[in-house]
Amino acid sequence: MEGFRRSSTLVIVPTFLVLVIVLCLCLFSSMNPKNLSSTNFLSSFPTKQPSLLSATSDRDVVNHVKRVSNVEAGLAKARAAIREAIRTKSYTSDREETFVPRGSVYRNPSHIEMVKRFKIWTYKEGERPLVHNGPMKNIYAIEGQFIAEIESRKSPFKAQNPNEAHVLFLPVSVGHIVKYIYMPITTYDRDRLVRIFTDYINVVSHKYPFWNRTNGADHFMLACHDWAPDISMKDPQLYKNLIKVLCNANSSEGFRPNRDVTLPEIKVPPQGFSGERRFIQPPENRTILAFFAGGGHGNIRKILLHHWKDKDEEVQVHKYLPDGQDYNELMGKSKYCLCPSGFEVASPRVVESFYAGCVPVIISDSYVLPFSDVLDWREFSVKIAPEKMTEIKRILKGIPEKEYQKMQKRVVKLRRHFELNRPAKPFDILHMVLHSIWLRRLNTLLL
Repeated sequence: MEGFRRSSTLVIVPTFLVLVIVLCLCLFSSMNPKNLSSTNFLSSFPTKQPSLLSATSDRDVVNHVKRVSNVEAGLAKARAAIREAIRTKSYTSDREETFVPRGSVYRNPSHIEMVKRFKIWTYKEGERPLVHNGPMKNIYAIEGQFIAEIESRKSPFKAQNPNEAHVLFLPVSVGHIVKYIYMPITTYDRDRLVRIFTDYINVVSHKYPFWNRTNGADHFMLACHDWAPDISMKDPQLYKNLIKVLCNANSSEGFRPNRDVTLPEIKVPPQGFSGERRFIQPPENRTILAFFAGGGHGNIRKILLHHWKDKDEEVQVHKYLPDGQDYNELMGKSKYCLCPSGFEVASPRVVESFYAGCVPVIISDSYVLPFSDVLDWREFSVKIAPEKMTEIKRILKGIPEKEYQKMQKRVVKLRRHFELNRPAKPFDILHMVLHSIWLRRLNTLLL
């Protein structure tokens, strides 16, 4: 690999002066420490990340400072605009907005600034199918759909060059590594997965200056496969600052809610989604209290099936649906949809609940819910601890009908945030994932 080039050319503008100017700019951008949300999500913003400027030449230092100063100046303006919007409750834009997020379910008005400013550079290195490609159908589909969307020439978030990018994307597909390297599975050892991903970082960090100068703080990876969190297990220091966008968002296994991003798990049928969800019923026609159908993957589901499988007409829990019954139709007739964790914490049933218009019931120990930096899940979902699964019927029947109807209306309203569109549309699932990454970048100063 080609190493970094050092230059002995004298720099006309003293490095010290440039650094002073940029540091002043960063200080100004962080003087008012008000959060970008009503929660503590960005209470530490902006967080300063380490830099390796001392390892480069004076010319590299000046070029880096100029690049980062331009990017940080834009982010400073975005922070100021978001704070002003929060203060005045005026979410205005320089273009006509088809939707403005308002109401008790929303915590953060920064989407407009993201659409206006956010730029992503995708590294070009690597060949398909392991890089620049990913699963497009079935349970890990969000991984391939995101890669294809962000690499599309039509994407408004695509940076023209890395110097204008706010974040840089490592387009390696964990789903395809497992499919093409491990299948048929003869070993669950993660060494090959870890080596492929680490080798990719080594390639781009030797070829370009961006990773080394921020220790990966302005880089992100995205993966939906259950094995994705394991890529950092051999060298946690290398991945310390990387933003990890993961379906397997388990806070008990190293997922950091203030740094990492939950990727919703969405099962895309081989034939794609139909344009009309014809099975959705209004609240008065939902005759099933709670519904679940699925295999006994993991301890939580095994316990759920043990207590409730085919035992209650109101709480309908099935391992396999009886002949002649339709999964989507039953969800559409249910007031609550049970979303237990499987082998890992994520479940596509969370997204399916929004498609069916039923209130999701989260049954998990450590799952960090998608978009929870923006959406207040207490307003439209129910959380039941795994140890209380025997009380599901009592808990759900104890919710007043008026409160259920409020939650159900919010689920219908929020469905737009979980719909997959290609090309992506404002506030859909891909935009919401980008927005979560944007918030983490807003929360980081690179100087």
